Amino acid sequence: MLFRSKNMADRIDEDKIKGFASDFKKIEDEISKDIIGQKDIIHKIIISMIADGNVLLEGLPGTGKTQLVKTVARVMDLSFSRIQFTPDLMPADVTGTNMMDAETGTVSFKKGPVFANIVLADEVNRATPKTHSALLEAMQEKTVTAGNTTYKLPDPFFVLATQNPLELEGTYPLPEAQLDRFIFKLDVKFPSKEELLSIVNITTGTRGSQAQKLFNADKIKEMRDMALEVPVADAVAEYAMNVIIKSHPELEASPEAVKKYVRYGSSPRGAQAIIKTARINALASGRYNVSYDDIKAVAYDVLRHRVFLNFDALSDGITVENIIDELIKE
Repeated sequence: MLFRSKNMADRIDEDKIKGFASDFKKIEDEISKDIIGQKDIIHKIIISMIADGNVLLEGLPGTGKTQLVKTVARVMDLSFSRIQFTPDLMPADVTGTNMMDAETGTVSFKKGPVFANIVLADEVNRATPKTHSALLEAMQEKTVTAGNTTYKLPDPFFVLATQNPLELEGTYPLPEAQLDRFIFKLDVKFPSKEELLSIVNITTGTRGSQAQKLFNADKIKEMRDMALEVPVADAVAEYAMNVIIKSHPELEASPEAVKKYVRYGSSPRGAQAIIKTARINALASGRYNVSYDDIKAVAYDVLRHRVFLNFDALSDGITVENIIDELIKE
């Protein structure tokens, strides 16, 4: 038996597979005109968009997180809004609020910045947990509720949140419930010397933005529908489920490192995310089947924020990546 969609009987033809991979590469290349380095980050953000997921980007200030999100919106011709999260930001500042007209006495809903195709939640961990909760409904249900009325968000809708490492002053850890709404957590690395030189040459000169519009929202929807038809063989699906299940320390089959260092493991959303994104990774490589390598390629980004370590791990210098190394062993 295979993981497959209802219309799995209609196999995607080879031209469509090549077309998907070609379009994916075009998007990557166009974004790379403005973003130096970070090729893996660009690759994973495109995967998450097609998978209809949200992304959490973590990195030091000045590593290009905000510019990356703006460039993605430009290349895909999507509406874009930016929310700067601060300790005094209120939930209504994110979602919008009901306003009364002083002259007529009528009440109307004033939409907040969350009503856009791509929402950049900048430095999301500088806001308080009360404001974090305002994003939950939008991220999961793609709706906003004000009073007794529910408003639909645009389709497609993505939240790309940036956060600074928690050891920086003035940051608040995101609640586990909100972390689980992000399909990927991506670590934005500091650029190499060569990349830093290129960044400086570009940003301190007269060169403007080079990335141009390539596609629109319909292309994302088309690629999303195509990805749903990619089959996952039983053996590969079982391997993916084992990766998720073995992240729980209370289970007998879990690796010793998990039993010793993990407080609790991935939710079922992790299983959904690993299959959805592995399908897209396969298509982006020009293949119509998901391999073990596709599962491994997305496992770190799917699980990085879903596996929680205990104090022993912190004291012994064990990282989440060390644990995922154990989980993906065949």
